[in-house]
Amino acid sequence: MRAWVELLRLPALFTVPGDALAGAAAAGARPNPRTLLAIGSSLCLYEAGMALNDWADRAEDAVDRPHRPLPSGRVKPAAALAAAGGLTLAGLALASRAGRRPLAVAGALAATVWSYDLVLKRTPAGPVAMAAARGLDLLLGGVASGGDTRKAVPSALTLATHTLAVTTVSRHETQGGSPWAPLTALATTTALTWSLTHDPADRAGAPRASGPPRQNASTATAPTFRDPPPRPRGLTLDIATLSGALTTLYAVTSARPLLHAALNPSPPLTQRAVGGGIRAMIPLQAALAARSGAPVTALLTAALAPAARRFSRKVSVT
Repeated sequence: MRAWVELLRLPALFTVPGDALAGAAAAGARPNPRTLLAIGSSLCLYEAGMALNDWADRAEDAVDRPHRPLPSGRVKPAAALAAAGGLTLAGLALASRAGRRPLAVAGALAATVWSYDLVLKRTPAGPVAMAAARGLDLLLGGVASGGDTRKAVPSALTLATHTLAVTTVSRHETQGGSPWAPLTALATTTALTWSLTHDPADRAGAPRASGPPRQNASTATAPTFRDPPPRPRGLTLDIATLSGALTTLYAVTSARPLLHAALNPSPPLTQRAVGGGIRAMIPLQAALAARSGAPVTALLTAALAPAARRFSRKVSVT
């Protein structure tokens, strides 16, 4: 059991549900049973990628990480490959229960995962493929929940950008020696933090810069779809405060280990920076949900962070 926990990197699973929850919030939909199907599909596809990753890296790990489950002989390569295939099928089956469109997105996600592990990982396109996988995972939540998927694209791009930076750093975690990757990731974290806190189009309820909307006889009696009733000012401030706090938590979780790795790009500090970047996805997902006007979803997502941090001390997420 310990070997399979290490192979599948179970603590990293806490970073997955927030994808679908943030996607649903960004698409303007409340979490519903189909959102749970998207979360289940994401969990299965994520773990399929973990098992397939070690299967594809078994020769390299025999040199750089002989303690890993496959090179140490605690898990057979055939068992890891079978687990990857079975989990992929389970993820697609769950997505199909949510509808054709979620199945299409899950299919694209599965294809990205397998392409990354088997072909793209060691090419310049590797980090881009990993980033695309996270972005698709967020969109899966929006599609399955029945929201407007187009509204979820900016959140998907934000999460994908963070993933791109973390994956670029992870390419040096066994050898170290490159300060440029953590420095670039640190700059990316700074840019994303600024974007999350200074976006004038923040959907967390910020008032519009222009004056009150014009009304005529046909629109004076009822609000239109384009001009919904303004939210109570107290609620607006609460959501903005929550979004700011979660964004700060994201910045601290991601930036501190990246700074240490940039100053001393040794393998242990680089691995710690990758782990911090993975855990930082949770407050980032929560901040995206808060900015979309879903404070309850944001808090539920953020509640996963302590568990991720606790269990990552026992089993590595990198």
